[in-house]
This record gives sequence, structure tokens and C-alpha cells, in this order.
Amino acid sequence: MTLAYTFRPMTAADLPLIRRWLREVHVREWWGDPDEQFALVSGDLDEPAMEQFIVLAGDKPFGYLQCYRLTAWNTGLGPQPEATRGIDQFIGEGDMIGRGHGSALIRQFADAQLRQGLPRIVTDPDPLNARAVRAYEKAGFAPDRMVETPDGAALLMVREP
Repeated sequence: MTLAYTFRPMTAADLPLIRRWLREVHVREWWGDPDEQFALVSGDLDEPAMEQFIVLAGDKPFGYLQCYRLTAWNTGLGPQPEATRGIDQFIGEGDMIGRGHGSALIRQFADAQLRQGLPRIVTDPDPLNARAVRAYEKAGFAPDRMVETPDGAALLMVREP
């Protein structure tokens, strides 16, 4: 996949789109209760430790990505190098699933962050979410270990320069 993606900072104007995506079956399956997740995502708009993006392919918004300082949300991921960031993402548009966009957008985002000097990026997908684990592996993340988070067991995955 050679498509270049745009990561536009999310604003309050994007909240109706986020709400719609969180209600999609393929997002709900792994992100959980749409109303609970919407409260968390919208509540983080003014959180200085959290960057939120709408991911676009061309001019089409199709996904959400959040990148955060672990110091604020390191719940069960263990000691990490200073300045490590965590990421989570989903593809909201069902017609964009299963086409390589997940791994490609994650790789593009992670490459840019690491070029800017981040020492490490981590993520913690549900180990049963084979599609997410595969996408992160294709984007250069390596499985590290199983961890216990407030949301249950997760697979800690790590990407370094």
C-alpha cells in the first residue's frame, strides 16, 4: 500500500463522525460500549497528554488515531523509556477494512514519530484481535509480552527506531 495518509488533528467538529464510527459493529467489537468510548474520546479533546487525529485517505476521513504520553496512561504496560508514546486506532469506515490501510497508516504514523526522536511507541491490542495484531506486526511492531490492563489481558507490542 503506497497511499499517503493525512493525520488531521481532531476537533469538536469531528465528534459526530467519531460517534457514528464508534457505533459501527466492527469498531464496537474491540472498542466496547460506544457511549462510554465516546465520553472518553470526547473528554480527551482538551487533554494535553493526548493527541487525537482523524485519518484521511485523499480527502476521505476513514479512521481515528490517538497518540499519548505514557506517563498519563501507563496502566499495566510496565517501565518504558522516557518520552515513549502509546497509540490506539480504528478504521471507522467498513469499506476500508481488510485492504491494508490499517498497517499502512500505522507504519506511516510511527515512522514519522520515530524520525522526530521518539524512543519507542507501544500499543496493547486484545490478543484475540488477530486483525489488529497482524496490522501492528506489518507496521513494524514486535510482540513483547502479555500485560494486564484495566480492560483485561493485552498484548504489549513495541516499535523502536
